[in-house]
Amino acid sequence: MQTFTQLSEMRAAAARWRASGTLAVVPTMGALHAGHLSLVEAAKARADRVVAWIFVNPKQFDNPEDLVNYPNHMAADTAKLAAAGVDALYAPALDQVYPEGFATKVSVTGLTDMLCGAHRPGHFDGVATVVTKIFTQTQADFAMFGEKDYQQLQVVKRLVTDLNLPIEIVPCATVREEDGLALSSRNERLAPKDRAIAPALNAAMRRAASRMQAGEAPGPVLARAVQEIEAAGYRSVEYLELRAADGLTLMPTLDRPARLFAAAHLGPVRLIDNIAVGPA
Repeated sequence: MQTFTQLSEMRAAAARWRASGTLAVVPTMGALHAGHLSLVEAAKARADRVVAWIFVNPKQFDNPEDLVNYPNHMAADTAKLAAAGVDALYAPALDQVYPEGFATKVSVTGLTDMLCGAHRPGHFDGVATVVTKIFTQTQADFAMFGEKDYQQLQVVKRLVTDLNLPIEIVPCATVREEDGLALSSRNERLAPKDRAIAPALNAAMRRAASRMQAGEAPGPVLARAVQEIEAAGYRSVEYLELRAADGLTLMPTLDRPARLFAAAHLGPVRLIDNIAVGPA
């Protein structure tokens, strides 16, 4: 596995590889876990060459403390990627992504004023900006994104469509622990007692999905689920909403394919999750 920190190195390698095959990129902020490695496997199945991107993007953190506390395990991450058979790790220096005088912002409207976007001002502008940089810097044919960040996935797909970017976005299923907790780099910040509580979020979501699919109205079902999550030990539920799988509009009734979205605070950690919910 080659390791690049400079854009010129990445561009030269991409030009060589794309001259004789296809290239996939796996965008990450490091602190890799099995979910990230599942994206690598999906990329290897799709393309001839795979590059993993590691860059902790300061522009998508609305809380400076969250940025400071974001885990950094570059040595371990490098070993995991090498063992997984990645062709290159691109871990750009800050000035390779945001050079001095950088003054451009990419925004996607409509999909970003709800859910996480409503609670994290500027977050999706940071995501859209860095994703555009990922695509233009790596020149990849495919990009792998996990469905765990489903709103982010929809934002990225809209961005690519609107700007006619020559890359295919490949959604990949959420990877979970045996107890249902969605894998996340933030999970390592959970204290042992909070880690024991954490699966209650997904469990309550699945119970709520079953009730709605059985014909119960979403409003009372979701209100009950919020009570269950907080009773289990979560500090607060930021949102629990049923939205259309396509377009993310709020759904007062379950009459078409939907996703149930949640964000909740457990100790100092903010956890998110989503699950598919079919029509009643």
